[in-house]
Amino acid sequence: MPLFSLSLYTDGALFYYLGMQRTYTSLLSSLYGEQQFSIRDPLWKDIRLPVSFKPIIGDPVFQKLGRIKQLGPAFHLYPGAVHTRLDHSLGVYHVGFLILSSLLKQAMHGKSVLPCTEEGMKTFLCACLLHDIGHFPFAHSLKELPLKSHEAIADSLIRQQGSLYKAIKQAGIQGEQVGLIIDERLPCDDKEIELYRNILSGTLDPDKLDYLNRDAFFCGVPYGTQDVSYITDQLTVVDTKLAVSEQAMGSVEHLLFSKYLMYRNVYWHKTTRSATAMIKKAILLSFADGSLNGEDLYGLDDEQFFLLPSSNASLFAAVRDNRLYRLSYEKAFEAEGELEKQTKDLTKRMEFEAELAGRLGVPESHIIIDIPEPISFESDIPILCEGSVLKHFHDLDQIFSYDIGRVFTKSLRKFRIFTPSSIPRQAVLEALEL
Repeated sequence: MPLFSLSLYTDGALFYYLGMQRTYTSLLSSLYGEQQFSIRDPLWKDIRLPVSFKPIIGDPVFQKLGRIKQLGPAFHLYPGAVHTRLDHSLGVYHVGFLILSSLLKQAMHGKSVLPCTEEGMKTFLCACLLHDIGHFPFAHSLKELPLKSHEAIADSLIRQQGSLYKAIKQAGIQGEQVGLIIDERLPCDDKEIELYRNILSGTLDPDKLDYLNRDAFFCGVPYGTQDVSYITDQLTVVDTKLAVSEQAMGSVEHLLFSKYLMYRNVYWHKTTRSATAMIKKAILLSFADGSLNGEDLYGLDDEQFFLLPSSNASLFAAVRDNRLYRLSYEKAFEAEGELEKQTKDLTKRMEFEAELAGRLGVPESHIIIDIPEPISFESDIPILCEGSVLKHFHDLDQIFSYDIGRVFTKSLRKFRIFTPSSIPRQAVLEALEL
């Protein structure tokens, strides 16, 4: 409640309110108060971090992220898209800081109650910085494969008690708590940790707010640009869940539509999908013949990835050198479609590819079927309406209703077949018996 309304409080309630206000003021002061240093970022300009985070940033585990491109092979399509996961991680820290600062300011004015502590806030910011340390090249493209999640790998890297763990401890942070925030699949009943998990991995999370803006910036496209400062100012917490005020619904619309356009024009563009499909095929064939296993992939950077001693090194080299397969067949993905039924899981897909290659008289590696993973537009964002009533965004918004969100998703997913240019498209159609 605003200060001008203090007369409405009973003596006990007023004492409690003033006490909480002092607490949040102290937390906000500690957030800004630690001696800081700046890193210049092309997107956010000056990113200010605590001096105690310097050893964390300088650790080899974090520095490896500077050798992994954020968008993998997208630079073949957009030459400027050579930004790295290190850049992105610093951006997530920055946006996480903005969100935390905004929530504390709201709590100071009685608009929410936060289970925050000084140590917990620092732990959260460390988790923002380290959330991607478990990433290896093309990790997002290999979700269908039986591999560890990058969140689980991140938690493992932190708990190994090596140089990174020591750097975290030196900063006054418990590494185990950082891992709990990053990997939300780990059991935890701590309300403060739950809040930080919901911030870091929610719908309006700092990860999404950075990567949409950053990816659009380096690709040179306008689609992903968001009014981040306004969005963060309109966020609030209800029972450890992140919600956004009704006034910001237009910004939420913009964010969701931006996501759609970035998927259509960047992430799932046919050129990007060709490269990622070729990588996935190379990995699958190498797993099948035993020349690679999952453990070989973890901890690699881009250069090491393309030098893997695989029996399918030619496919790796083709992607590296921009000798990508062309699109030979495309159709809208239909869950009950005949082709989709025959290729719905990786085993069936590889069998179908092998059969198709046999009909065409070409090596199995020359036929690649690409089906993107299902995505959601997350239109269930909690909206804080008048009277402190929570409603879902898709129940309030006509443009991004639940049904229209499904239409958007359906329009993006394509069933595609990629082949070397030496294979005529007509021959592929005949082999498919279309």
